[in-house]
Amino acid sequence: MITNLLETTTILYIILALLLSISVAFFQYFHKNKDTRKINVLLFFLRTLSLFLVGILLVNPTIKNTILENKKPVLAVLVDNSLSTKFFKADKKVTEIVAKIKSNKQLQNKFEVTYFTLGTSLQVLDSLTFNDAQTNIFDAITSANEVYKNENGAIVLLSDGNQTFRFDYEFLASEKAIYPMVIGDTTQYVDVKINQLNVNKYSYIKNKFPVETMLFYKGKEQVNTQFSIYHKGKTVFSKKVTFTSVDNSKTITANLSSVKEGLQYYTASIKKIANEKNTKNNRKTFSVEVINEQTKVLLLSSVLHPDLGVLKKSIESNKQRTVEIKLIDDFKGKLNKYQLIVLFNPNRSFNTVLQKIKQQNSNYFIISGVKTDWNFLNNQQLGFSKNSINQTENYEAVYNDGFLTFYQKNIGFSQFPPLKDLYGEVSISKPHQILLYQQINGINTEQPLLATAELNGQKSAILFGSGLWQWRAASFLQHNSFEEFDAFISNFIQYLASTKKRKRLSVSSKNLYPANSKITITAFYVDKNYQFDARASLWLQLTNDATKETKKIPFSLVQNSYQIELENESSGNYSFKVSVDNQQIKRYGKFKITDFKVEEQFVNANHQKLKKLADKTGGKRYFIHQEDEFIKNLLEDTSYYTTQKSTIKEESIIQWKWLLFLIIGLLSAEWFIRKYYGKI
Repeated sequence: MITNLLETTTILYIILALLLSISVAFFQYFHKNKDTRKINVLLFFLRTLSLFLVGILLVNPTIKNTILENKKPVLAVLVDNSLSTKFFKADKKVTEIVAKIKSNKQLQNKFEVTYFTLGTSLQVLDSLTFNDAQTNIFDAITSANEVYKNENGAIVLLSDGNQTFRFDYEFLASEKAIYPMVIGDTTQYVDVKINQLNVNKYSYIKNKFPVETMLFYKGKEQVNTQFSIYHKGKTVFSKKVTFTSVDNSKTITANLSSVKEGLQYYTASIKKIANEKNTKNNRKTFSVEVINEQTKVLLLSSVLHPDLGVLKKSIESNKQRTVEIKLIDDFKGKLNKYQLIVLFNPNRSFNTVLQKIKQQNSNYFIISGVKTDWNFLNNQQLGFSKNSINQTENYEAVYNDGFLTFYQKNIGFSQFPPLKDLYGEVSISKPHQILLYQQINGINTEQPLLATAELNGQKSAILFGSGLWQWRAASFLQHNSFEEFDAFISNFIQYLASTKKRKRLSVSSKNLYPANSKITITAFYVDKNYQFDARASLWLQLTNDATKETKKIPFSLVQNSYQIELENESSGNYSFKVSVDNQQIKRYGKFKITDFKVEEQFVNANHQKLKKLADKTGGKRYFIHQEDEFIKNLLEDTSYYTTQKSTIKEESIIQWKWLLFLIIGLLSAEWFIRKYYGKI
């Protein structure tokens, strides 16, 4: 309705422009004009037309054009470009199939055919190298569906069906039918392999660390083999394993001892069984960094309380930490031999200790309670205070997921019993982070219950309430273990007890990389004010420990960090140095590239899973020798047809450049004629 009104208005404006043009031209050439030569009619026509065209430009009407376009269905061809294609010796055949699809004119006429490679990610096909270290079928199909959303078509998947990471594609919902073409050997062979290995990245010296290994067997007969773990060529763990067709998976946990400081490499291996074809998945290398870190914690208290014993147990759950509990009146020792001083319910008797803490810039942790002398603490200028009254209050905990000092997960703090402290408003004047907020009778007060602070190299924390022994008991009831609570206390103490100064240059890399994988090394560099410095030039000097070959590579600035990606490095041990131009700042590191290739862990193609994917999406599974049948069926499938799409294109007349030149031509012609006949 509005559109019709606009069109009517535009027509009226055009008519008005025409009438005005005629009127002006008539007034100039015929009104009271005694010259009756026929040339005036031509001049009248030229003036009328030029003025009318100027009026048209001022009105600027819009012209709609309907464009018809034939839209062919899409055919997205996804080609597995990973190492497994080459491992199955199918690389030449896959290349031939892609070439056959490209050269089939009937297929090109019926479909809009596009080609992609899938490996770690989906890429437009440029060339087939079959060098990708991993296969991600799930993301490849998801991306193809997203690119051709709401378009008629199908997806062709040339792959062995073995995905090495991300979500299982078997349960993928695809809006397009998928036609898998199976690459590789479909014969079933017996096989034992290390399916997964879990180990902590760090361990403390003289501690034991667990190694959890999941073993898998594929076969029908009962087999006996042996699982072992080696360190520097010596067996540190061994166990006999029996598999059957029913009992085909085992989880073995080995507790290994940390006997030497530094980065230690281990190899887990399962012995080859009879008639086993692929033994490359029988070995896996892993690493553990052994840390020699002894931490001494002093726990000073003005009262005897169950929290003292709980803190000692939780802190000493880490064998590298020891806790000494002293009543403040009995303490005569030196503070500088401790990495952390915990002050429990401090009062005026703590005056000497607090003065030494401030003088020595020692790290400290204050836990208040009903026996805390807040008048004394408020006068110590510690950066926090509490306007308390002589009345106790129960404070429940509310976890703050915005806590940034270090990572601490929520272990169910809101389910813990309340802590007891004197009632009053808390004020913290120095920069701080709040891990837990106070809640009173179900109302969140936005007041801190547990907070940390760091100023001039000194770390501190304060807990406004005592009753941690109840928290540990409640945690045990929730998790049937003390581990969650002890890990929380251990995490907190680790931060407070650390005396390491902040580094201007920090470097992050893994200790182990599989062969042919992409190696990413990240560096973070800050200026003297500890602000990220994007102006710096960082360099990586990489050395192969065996060949002593060295290369120097510049870092690239990626958002708020510096990064390097290395590819095609040979297996072996490497050392590296990261340096900053014009700065005496360097960081050193090591990593190892193993012989293990994740793409070679599979014995055969997973054609069963590919069939489920095809059936679920309305497609059909084919094998690698059935490409002619596949092309024929696709050409005969009437569900894929060309559609005609109409597009309405709007264009304003003011965009017509030729109209401007026509107006100039008309006015010029009028001027020359008038000049010729002496009318100027």
